[in-house]
This record gives sequence, C-alpha cells and structure tokens, in this order.
Amino acid sequence: MRLSDENNWPIAAVRYTSLVSSLVLLAACSTAPLDNPPAVPITAEWKIGQPADGWVSADAARAWQAGEWWLLFEDPVLDSLMRRVEVNNQSLALAVANVAQAQALLAQQQSALLPTLGVQGGAQRSGGGGASGSGSSLSAGLTASWAPDLWGRLGDAARAQAAGVQASQTDLANARLSAQGSLANAYFALRAADTEIQLLNETVKAYERSTAITRNRYEAGVVARTDLLQSQATLLSAQANRTAMTRNRAIYEHAIALLLGEAPANFSLPEEPWVTRVPQVPAGVPSTLLLRRPDVAGAERSVAAANLQIGVARSAFFPSVTLSASAGASGGFPVSNLFSASNMLWSLGVSVAQSIFDAGARQARVDQVVAARDAAIAAYRQTALNAMGQVEDQLTTLQTLAQQAEQTRQAAEAAARVEQQALNSYEAGLSAYTAVVTAQATALSQRRSLLQLQLQRQQAAVGLIQALGGGWQAPWAGSGSPLALTSTTPR
Repeated sequence: MRLSDENNWPIAAVRYTSLVSSLVLLAACSTAPLDNPPAVPITAEWKIGQPADGWVSADAARAWQAGEWWLLFEDPVLDSLMRRVEVNNQSLALAVANVAQAQALLAQQQSALLPTLGVQGGAQRSGGGGASGSGSSLSAGLTASWAPDLWGRLGDAARAQAAGVQASQTDLANARLSAQGSLANAYFALRAADTEIQLLNETVKAYERSTAITRNRYEAGVVARTDLLQSQATLLSAQANRTAMTRNRAIYEHAIALLLGEAPANFSLPEEPWVTRVPQVPAGVPSTLLLRRPDVAGAERSVAAANLQIGVARSAFFPSVTLSASAGASGGFPVSNLFSASNMLWSLGVSVAQSIFDAGARQARVDQVVAARDAAIAAYRQTALNAMGQVEDQLTTLQTLAQQAEQTRQAAEAAARVEQQALNSYEAGLSAYTAVVTAQATALSQRRSLLQLQLQRQQAAVGLIQALGGGWQAPWAGSGSPLALTSTTPR
C-alpha cells in the first residue's frame, strides 16, 4: 500500500494515523494461554513435629527475614566469614553475571516493541568533460519503521525473558544460599576438628602417663612385657588419630579459603572455642515453602516463561505488519537549498507478510513449546516435592540427633567412670591390662562420637535452614506473579 500522494498529504497522513492508532490497540493482544501456576500436592502440616512454633526472639526473627540466618548460631567468627562470601565467592560472581546477562537480553526484547528511527545524509560531487561541467549535491533524511505487535509475539517474548530474569535471580539466591551453607558446614567441621584434636591431646597425655606407669611396673618385674606393648600400641593409635584429625582440619580450612575466593596458602583460621549452639528454626507450613525456596520459585518462573513461548509460537500463524515512513531533501549547494519546499520528499508505507505453506513447521513449533511447557511443569512439581522431602528429612534428623546426642553423652560419662575404675584396679594389681585397654578404647570412642553428633546437629540445622530457603522470599510475590500455595491435587 503506497500513501505518498504529494497532492493529498493531509488525507494520507490522517489515514496513516488512523491505521497506526488501530494497530496500537491491536498490539495489546496475546495468544499465550492463561498464566495459571501449576498445582502441587501439599499437606497442611509437616509429618514430623516442628522444633518450635515461632522464633524465640525478635532478633532471631529479624536475622531470618534479612537472610542472615547464620546469626542464629551466635558465632562472631562465622559472621565475619559470611560477610566475605558475598564479596569474593566466584560462584556468586558467576550468578551475578548471569543475572546481568538476562537483564540485558530483556532490554533487547523490550526494545523490539518500539519504533526504530534513523538519519542519513550525504554529499556528492560529479563532473565530466564538455559543456556539462561539474556539480555538487547534498541529501539528508529521516527514516522510521515499526512492526506493531498485533498478536503478542514480541510482548510474549519480552514477558518470557522477564520471567527468565526472575529465574536467574533465583539462581543467584540459590547460589548464595549454597555457598553460605557450604561455608557454615566447613566451619563447624573445622571447629569440631579443633575440639577433637584437643580431646586427643588430652588422651595422648593420659596414655603417656599410663604407659610410663606400665613401664615402671614391667621394669620392676610386676607385670609382663605384653602389658607394656599393649600400652604402647594404645598410645600410638591415639597419636595416629590425632595426626589424621590434623589433616582433616587442614582440608576444612582449605575448603573455607576457596569459598571465600582466596588461595589456601594465603588463608588461615586460628583455633577458637567451638560454639556448639543448635538454634531452633520454625519450619512454618508446607505451603509457604513455594515462595521461600529459590529453586522452587525459579522452577515456577521457568513454567511461566515456557507458557509465554506458546504465545510466541502461535503468533506465527498470523500475518506480520510493518509500518515505515521517511522524509528528506536533496539539492545542490548552498546548504540552504535543502530546506526548499521543492526539494522535500516524503513517503509513508505499510507492508504485510504471511506464510501460506510451511509443511507443518509452525504447528510443529507450537507442539514443541507445549511439550516444553509440560516438561517445565513436571520439573516444577518435582522440585517442590523434593524441597518438602528435604525439610522432612532435616526435621527428622534434628529430632533423632538430639535424642542420640543425649544418649551418647550418658554413655560417654559411664565409659569414663569404667575407664578410671579399670585403671585403678590395674594399678592395684587386681586386673589385667587388657581391661584397661578395652575401657580406654570405649571411653575415647564415646567421647569422639559425642563430638561428631554435636557437629551433625549443627550441620542438620544448616540443612533445615537451606531447605527452608534461608529466609529468602520471592521479590515478585504478590506483584502480578502468583504462585500456587494451597493446592492439594496436581493439575
């Protein structure tokens, strides 16, 4: 359609403006299905009783809401390390870069919804022999084009990319929570190793005294050489355990250095008392987990993006329209000639394109994106179920570890008494040294088991915190991006 009739410019302009206005109204259309979040089977309560109905203090609640869940452990060294993760951890830097990349792609998609404007200009001089001589000419012009989004293809693509940006933000939150959890677990393991090394130091000293006593009794001819050999073997075994634990501590320290973005050779963490606090973390109700877990919220955003891609694919069945306009002038020197009315040129145009036959390619594309949407729904539901399973696992672990730690504590106290009685009995010549060795091994094993249970309780608390999202909340929740909360049956 050509509208560049020089004698009817006002009429053409009015018609063109009317056409543009109509297309603007049509551009609000979308062929994507309604964005209804897929339902997830959710129970009303957790299977295992919660460790607490609510936060034990206002400070704990504020720390959780701010995402600073590690403050619940009340360890200042851990707090200082966590502050460094946000700055130096390279996994987080990668996730931040991915968010920036997704935002740039969104800006590209959104720019396609707006017209494009251009300017051009030129100067030319030509000449030849004979009477024609030489001449100069100037040209300048403006161009504009716009492809109105009649069927929502561009709008749906932009909204799909916006959902992709939100998904990348959840990836960043998930990477942050993973790095923080890994740091906390490595730190607690290091502190447990410090405490166990102290225990083994004390044990080695006790075994050295026991070995000295046995050597004196052997040299006095009171006991057999077997007793001395058993005493020395017990001492060497404890020393070997201490050496192994020293190695483990170094490995935990190296892991912490890497999480902080530092070379292990440049990082060291001095020995400090182990704060064995295990905070109580209210699990809430299962329905809130869909908004508090970054991976679950990210999977839901992937569903939303896949749903919008259906609209993009469906729009290929409809014609595309492009509007264009240009205005310019051309003339010779001087430059003022460009502004002469006789040298002005303009044009308005509209073009329509439609594919007539494509051997089913467009329908195949629609089928593909529908299947991709269904796959995203299945992944979302499975992610949500996995999240609920992880919470249940950690609640069960915390409950049983607390009972097991108390039972082991009592067993360790009893074993310590047996160890002392066996040693007294041996020194009095009332029992064989085999009883002392057995009692010492049992007592040491129970003490080390108690330390490991204390570590496992702290790490289980970290696991529960991660399973609950660490206080994270979907930033877009309640602002036009609904998530399923209380559905009990899958769609």
